[in-house]
Amino acid sequence: MDLGKLREQIDEIDEQIVKLYEKRMEICSDVAAYKIETGKKVFDKTREEEKLRKVSSLTHNEFNSYGVKELFEQIMSMSRKLQYRLLAEKGQTGRLPFIGVDSLDTKKARVVFQGAEGAYSQAAMQEFFGDEVESTHVDTFRDAMSAIDEGSADFAVLPIENSTAGIVSEIYDLLVEFENYIVGEQIIRIEHCLLGVPGGSVEQVRTVYSHPQSLMQSSRYLSSHGSWKQISMQNNAFAARKVAEEKDFSQAAIASEYAGKVYGLSVLEKPVNNTAANSTRFIIVTNQKIFRKDAKKVSICLEVPHESGSLYHMLSHFIYNHLNMTKIESRPIEGRNWEYRFFIDFEGNLADEGVKNALRGLREEARNMKIIGNY
Repeated sequence: MDLGKLREQIDEIDEQIVKLYEKRMEICSDVAAYKIETGKKVFDKTREEEKLRKVSSLTHNEFNSYGVKELFEQIMSMSRKLQYRLLAEKGQTGRLPFIGVDSLDTKKARVVFQGAEGAYSQAAMQEFFGDEVESTHVDTFRDAMSAIDEGSADFAVLPIENSTAGIVSEIYDLLVEFENYIVGEQIIRIEHCLLGVPGGSVEQVRTVYSHPQSLMQSSRYLSSHGSWKQISMQNNAFAARKVAEEKDFSQAAIASEYAGKVYGLSVLEKPVNNTAANSTRFIIVTNQKIFRKDAKKVSICLEVPHESGSLYHMLSHFIYNHLNMTKIESRPIEGRNWEYRFFIDFEGNLADEGVKNALRGLREEARNMKIIGNY
């Protein structure tokens, strides 16, 4: 067998495939024109499933059957994307229910954060809104979400991700449950301290209180004091307040130096976190569907059909529209075992045509899709 001649035959076949592909896409343009006139949706799941069954049945063995099915899934996916683009060119991207603003109205804004005075959330709030901001604090993340949902606060400041401990999963779940939206973010450096009652020492400590993530972030230091009992608290500032109120030399808190100053505690040792390159990303959330006109990041969540290739086809919308996806996380869907909701961050602005085109495709093809914010 002559490999060169075989490759020549493959080249000839490939040229035919390219010509047929282009001819098919020309017809898809006509299909798009028809759908523009009639208002018919681009994605027709029943039609595509029938088509896949038919082309698979034309093959002569199981391997080719799977291969042809995968090939036509890609061809039909590209056809849909072409139709979405043509719809966009005709101004039929659909209106997004978000209003672009030049800047956030933070004057006289009422801001809520979770935790007690001295929490890292308070530091993030002051960094974003300034020291003179009118603020209140609540016990739980849900309380903070409820405050802006009900209108008793204009913004909430919530931790969503730490560079070493990962995501705060509860925040992701609450962003789905509540009709609240991200409009900003603030990243602050985290330096944990071991705080104790003034006059006490590290040698006297027997019990340490802190948030579970802070305990995790300080695991190496804590492992060097293996006899210490570790107790989780809702917030580092709560831990500091507890130690200050009980005035027990055997108790200590892992929290910020700022929290120590707020509650009159001494820094027994610092830093105690595993790495100096430790930061937490906080999100600024409101109940209004707004975004800054200079926003550069979009956050969405979506559910996909529980079948092979679903997520792959969803992510192709970012590739086709030249959008850079910067993050993807998954969370289990309550009541549906082994099914997941995906949270995706990508670069862009809701006013960009590519972003609108991608979101239209995702909205039609995903089981559910929600824009969480543009900031």
